[in-house]
Amino acid sequence: MKNTMKKRIGLTVVLVALLLPSQMMGKDKVEVSTGADLVSVYYWRGQNLGGVSIQPTIAVKRSGFSLTAWGSVGFDKADTKELDLTAGYTTGGFSLAVTDYYLSPVKYFNYSSHTTSHVYEATVGYDFGALALSWNTNFAGYDYYLKKDGKRAYSTYIEASAPFILGDTNFKAEIGCTPWDGSYTKFTDKFAVVNIGIKASKEIKVTDTFSVPAFAKVSVNPETEGAYFVFGLTF
Repeated sequence: MKNTMKKRIGLTVVLVALLLPSQMMGKDKVEVSTGADLVSVYYWRGQNLGGVSIQPTIAVKRSGFSLTAWGSVGFDKADTKELDLTAGYTTGGFSLAVTDYYLSPVKYFNYSSHTTSHVYEATVGYDFGALALSWNTNFAGYDYYLKKDGKRAYSTYIEASAPFILGDTNFKAEIGCTPWDGSYTKFTDKFAVVNIGIKASKEIKVTDTFSVPAFAKVSVNPETEGAYFVFGLTF
């Protein structure tokens, strides 16, 4: 436990140092952004994780490095309550990231392998412009005990997405799959397509000087035969 905490503190110190203001390190400026989505359904990678939810975010970026905190709280007490912390690096179209997913109600500082609610994921991706690809694999945390034989599952989600414009609306089509048994599958123990979706984004005009970004997304999960329609507002 002590070694784990030391590693976490060390990683945090390094990342914070990389994001120090330009007066202290180099000429690049620190960019800070905040916002929140209000969604009708918490849908993620083919999984229904709750109903109406508020999902706030804050991100700090500098020289390609980033630290992001993202959360989700559902209106229903039974809905997923989540806090995710991501450290990432982007250069050109290439990106790397490590995410700590935390789901309550297990205590946040409980890092015991058998009872923790933390899941750690590594991501590598490349955005070609007309097509973006990403590979996401859980490498530690609760996912270790997913398989019935007790072996690490290495749950993996691979996604390809493509943006396009139709009329005056921005769209994005996506397809996601998992190459083997893991947290994204329910009925198979091999490759499965778990998410096919299309998302439309547009600003809704409220007054002559004020508008709210909105999106609508239709998705299906062929593996579970689930279908979802999500509407969201971004603030």
